[in-house]
Amino acid sequence: MNLTPREIVKFLDDYVIGQKDAKKIIAIALRNRYRRMKLEKILQDDIMPKNILMIGSTGVGKTEIARRLSKMMGLPFIKVEASKYTEVGFVGRDVESMVRDLAMASYNLVKNEQSEKNQDKINAYIEEKIVSKLLPPLPKGASEEKQAEYAKSYEKMLNRLRNGELDELSIEIEVQQNPLEAGSNVPPDMAQMQESFIKIIGIGGKNIKKEMKIKDAKKALQSEANDKILDLESVKTEALRRAENEGIIFIDEIDKVAVGSGSSNRQDPSKEGVQRDLLPIVEGSNVNTKFGNLKTDHILFIAAGAFHISKPSDLIPELQGRFPLRVELDSLDEDALYQILTQPKNSLLKQYIALLSTENVELEFDDEAIKEIARIAHAANEKMEDIGARRLHTVIERVIEDISFEASEKSGEKINVTKELVKERLKDVVEDQDLARYIL
Repeated sequence: MNLTPREIVKFLDDYVIGQKDAKKIIAIALRNRYRRMKLEKILQDDIMPKNILMIGSTGVGKTEIARRLSKMMGLPFIKVEASKYTEVGFVGRDVESMVRDLAMASYNLVKNEQSEKNQDKINAYIEEKIVSKLLPPLPKGASEEKQAEYAKSYEKMLNRLRNGELDELSIEIEVQQNPLEAGSNVPPDMAQMQESFIKIIGIGGKNIKKEMKIKDAKKALQSEANDKILDLESVKTEALRRAENEGIIFIDEIDKVAVGSGSSNRQDPSKEGVQRDLLPIVEGSNVNTKFGNLKTDHILFIAAGAFHISKPSDLIPELQGRFPLRVELDSLDEDALYQILTQPKNSLLKQYIALLSTENVELEFDDEAIKEIARIAHAANEKMEDIGARRLHTVIERVIEDISFEASEKSGEKINVTKELVKERLKDVVEDQDLARYIL
């Protein structure tokens, strides 16, 4: 987490083209979280995160910025869509479930970290379990000679197991039967009731015998090894701490719960109700999760929306005030679309080249062909709905449709995509506006 704002922006530049303002604001917000943790506890509690509202058309990089950041920094992160939630009392997910989802994401993150740290112990536990099935232990009181022989046989068997020589061998092992787990949308009180009910009727926690190949047994015993080796209580405690202080909730489609000023029914229970329910969570409250109470005071909320039909001012004033930092993302011009195709680490063109390389086909795109793809995608965005970089998927698929279809028959060949090929493949669609609306 100890990255400077400049380093954060530099990392994002490898994956997201342009949008300097959005990158800068998010980089500062993340750095401020690191700065806050350096302060005294009394001052820490008073410094609230500055939540961010990102405004921009679909396909300009709103979600990608947040997604890449969470991966880079290893922070508890979840992306939710505001349109999935409804006011309490109506059918649908209640907004508190997003906090429970964050707690689960944080728990999995910490658990995976601890598993990696203790991987040697976990592997040793799994190996001991499997070898003891293949080579049952000696009875008590065995002679020293027998014990020495057993130790040699055990070592040989262990080496064969580690080398993968025994992977296809079948053994019978005991695995713990997983009880039906409550989903994150189930309130904690009901989840506890469900767990109690499972214990009473005795369907949870039992060991059942299964016969499987050793390579599958290694995976099946992973969960049991984690439970035995890891201190799960400390994992839960650390998960809650991280979710509270480092957690990020990205709320997409926030404009879908805004009620436009021209709307005949301002008191829409599904929309305004969601906004009212969001207020206490964004402002700071305690949410009961299966790992304990989670305070939302210092969770960073990033909301994003296109706001084509509604405006940010159509959100209820109290919620507007909870998102003090606002940034408008630029629409993508022809040059930006060209850069998206060529500059990112895993750009679209690199993905298509890699996919066809599995068929032993070498695919190349001329620079002029790439510019033509960007020009056509930009023109389609201007004439129809602006869907940003997502238009590139449609255009490229149309261009290489036949190449991709026949790739398995052209093994060993080199195929060059030229400007002429792009024009030929898209000529009819570009000229016919009605056809373009359906195909592009």
